[in-house]
Amino acid sequence: MSGYRKLSRTSSQRRALLRGQVTSLLVNGKMVTTEAKAKEVQKIAESLIALAVKEKDNFDNVTVTKKVARKDKDGNRVKEVVDGKKVTVYDDKEVEIKKDKPSKLAARRKINSYVLPVKKVDSSVLGKKKATTKVDVAAKLFDEIAPKYANSKHNGGYTRIVKIGQRKGDAALEVLIELV
Repeated sequence: MSGYRKLSRTSSQRRALLRGQVTSLLVNGKMVTTEAKAKEVQKIAESLIALAVKEKDNFDNVTVTKKVARKDKDGNRVKEVVDGKKVTVYDDKEVEIKKDKPSKLAARRKINSYVLPVKKVDSSVLGKKKATTKVDVAAKLFDEIAPKYANSKHNGGYTRIVKIGQRKGDAALEVLIELV
């Protein structure tokens, strides 16, 4: 007996399928799939969420100086002539950033190694490249999903599987998997 469902696919196909479905679940919060796939996705998603819950507060606030281009009243960069060349003028600005501790950095890298890159498209401006924005799934896990489960009394149980019924084409049992 194996410790996982093979889903009638080769290992590379199965891994790609599960990566896509786990990413979809974490980005959208819910999805519809077959029962066997949902149970496999649930295992992986629960472990990634548990990792994010464990490491969510593991960072330091650090103040750094950042070079920022000086802008005029119209929002254009201010240029200055130095040695016969036009050069942009920069100002130093103090900025506070979150610096991950090593264990959170390792967790972030583990999550990013599993989830797929996601781009969201603004529906009001379809067909334009500028309308797409990159979604950081690891940041979403640490900043939005993990705080919901941080104060729960029990470990695990971050997802729920609800049976919908049989699919019309092949009578496979369809389920809704969602974050609780």
